[in-house]
Amino acid sequence: MSSPAPFIHSPLSISSRRTPKSQFTYKQLHQLKSYSTTTPLRVIAHIDLDAFYAQCETVRLGLSPNLPLAVQQWQGLIAINYPARAYGLNRHITSTEALKLCPEVHLQHVATWKEGDEKWAYHPEAYKHIATHKVSLDPYRLESRRILKCIKEALPEKEQRVEKASIDEVFIDLSVQVHRILLERYPELRGLAPYDDPMERLPKPPTTVLNWEADTLIGMGEDGEGEEMDPDWDDVCMVIASEIVRDVRRAVAEELHYTCSSGIARNKMLAKLGSGYKKPNQQTVIRNRAAKHFLSEFKFTKIRMLGGKLGDEVVAMFSTDLVRDLLEQPLEQLKRLGDDTGSWLYSTIRGEDNSEVNPRTQIKSMLSAKSFRPAINSFEQGIRWLRIFVADIFSRCVEEGVLENKRRPKTINLHHRQGMQTRSRQSPIPQGKPLSEAMLFDLAKNLLAQVVVDGRAWPCANLSLSVGGFEDGVTNNRGIGLFLVRGEEAKAVLANERGGGLEARNSGPPPAKRRRRERENIQNFFRAREERNQKDFNVARAFLKASRETTRDEMEEEYQDDESDGFEHLPSELDFDSPDALSRPSTPPPHPHDPNGNRYDTGTPPSAQPNSHLDNPPPYQHYSDAPHKAPALHQQTIDTFFCSRCNIHLPSTEKSEHEDFHFAMDLSKEIREEERRQIPATWRRWGGKRKRREWNWIGSNEVDFILSSFQAFVVSPSLGISSSSSNLISFT
Repeated sequence: MSSPAPFIHSPLSISSRRTPKSQFTYKQLHQLKSYSTTTPLRVIAHIDLDAFYAQCETVRLGLSPNLPLAVQQWQGLIAINYPARAYGLNRHITSTEALKLCPEVHLQHVATWKEGDEKWAYHPEAYKHIATHKVSLDPYRLESRRILKCIKEALPEKEQRVEKASIDEVFIDLSVQVHRILLERYPELRGLAPYDDPMERLPKPPTTVLNWEADTLIGMGEDGEGEEMDPDWDDVCMVIASEIVRDVRRAVAEELHYTCSSGIARNKMLAKLGSGYKKPNQQTVIRNRAAKHFLSEFKFTKIRMLGGKLGDEVVAMFSTDLVRDLLEQPLEQLKRLGDDTGSWLYSTIRGEDNSEVNPRTQIKSMLSAKSFRPAINSFEQGIRWLRIFVADIFSRCVEEGVLENKRRPKTINLHHRQGMQTRSRQSPIPQGKPLSEAMLFDLAKNLLAQVVVDGRAWPCANLSLSVGGFEDGVTNNRGIGLFLVRGEEAKAVLANERGGGLEARNSGPPPAKRRRRERENIQNFFRAREERNQKDFNVARAFLKASRETTRDEMEEEYQDDESDGFEHLPSELDFDSPDALSRPSTPPPHPHDPNGNRYDTGTPPSAQPNSHLDNPPPYQHYSDAPHKAPALHQQTIDTFFCSRCNIHLPSTEKSEHEDFHFAMDLSKEIREEERRQIPATWRRWGGKRKRREWNWIGSNEVDFILSSFQAFVVSPSLGISSSSSNLISFT
């Protein structure tokens, strides 16, 4: 395929001069459209509000930006605007020292929560009430949301990728917007690459000088003569990005009266360092060609992830904290820190960073805490502080979208410090209902109560409450009923699947009447089942009781002349009124005499007699005060049979009737088993994993009704139903 007209070279002129080429390719240009982190044409901006807390108070109070102002927290300072910094004020001095250095400085204390209040406020002389007040940063969070909204409105909705890095910092990936503007201004970049080769290099930009306006342009050091001449497409992208960021900063200043500084570079690390390079209200551009020189002037401890233990380890190993000194170290020396760490450090100090601008950067936890001076000494005081903590946390949860069910925490944690001992308690946050401030407060009270019950809770020097485990919520969720069809509608679906057509779906009574009918059918089913089982149980109980009484009357008639009838050892402990009577094993009554008329007085039965009517006579022990054996009495043999299923002896004359009883019970059991197989799969397999279509016929309302019916149902082992905590309902 031939190249566009400006790039066509005549094959007849060998000596014709070739069109100058860029060092960047068509592939790298097209990668801008996909927010690629590897293309060198990538453009990232970092916007940082100037002395943000101080600006918030200046705007709120309507003061002049040129007035020295500092934000006070108790006796210390947490923010100082730039006019006050000119007097030497910093965050390491007290408010008293600040007034000595700058008597005209305006000291504004942060908003506080007053013990017992449900809303933060600006209290006069709050610094005097450290024991009963807690700092609130909510006013600054509210302003941060307004500023972020303004920034997004200043960018095209479909081409913006904005990451909120902190309460006063924002990253913006401008690649897609820059790509669009680039093609609009330079039509020669449109279309496919010459020869259909994406690795073909771009033509050189048709300009030799770029207008950076008032931006701070990072130079290239002593060897940078003519560095603003002969630009390439990466410089053009930087110019376009600087125009976009300049417009964003102007919108924030005009609409909300806040100034901010920015850095523009090819990645997030360089952009963040650039935004702090010239402040306030300045814009710094770090071109690709100047990145190495720009970093060489920094201490590497200023770079993200190099300011902690790793930074200290690097300083101790190489005896320097300057990037320029570390650049002289070869990769093998840096790998003394570890292969991965050394390779990462080698790339970082050379300005390489492929981290993405994540518009969905989300916090993992929220904390609200208070150190008490003096310590608190009662549960009531703790409760009042917990109310403040909960209100503080919930207001921040609202920012995360808990009201819209976008994100919500899973756990709540309480930390309590008494002396040198710190105790923690944790509780899950119910996920089945909307998160509310009242819910968090109740959970927090319970956690504090657990600490108090354990003892030694007072005096308390520090108390903190946190929520964590944030996860994305399910939007437009209406519960299990959303996925289910019910009653006649389910039948219509089945009929439709079997070729019944759509007409079956619309047949049947109205939904309200259908639901009432379904509930009545369920009630009738369980009522009939209960009546049948209860009737069977009553019949069995009456039959067994009559059988035992008949046996006892006959035996009493045989031994009415004996001084001890021996029936005190019959299993009278069997309670026929108990629903589990049939499930208890019954012990056959011991016979009071052996066939020869001898009593058992040792508890050990004699050897089995050939004419004994018992298969295995049980032991019988009789304690007699007489020193001699009682005279033997004549004992008649009773013709009985032993029922292995009931584990009792019954008269032989009742054998056929007793067998009929078992036959009737077996038949009844078979009928119940058949009915059980006809019960819908949802009732039998409620706790199992089944395909959704197996229980499409029933909805969430009916499930709730079934569960309530089972809770009210009298459970009996004879009914074949059991319940447990792990499986709500299971049919045995």
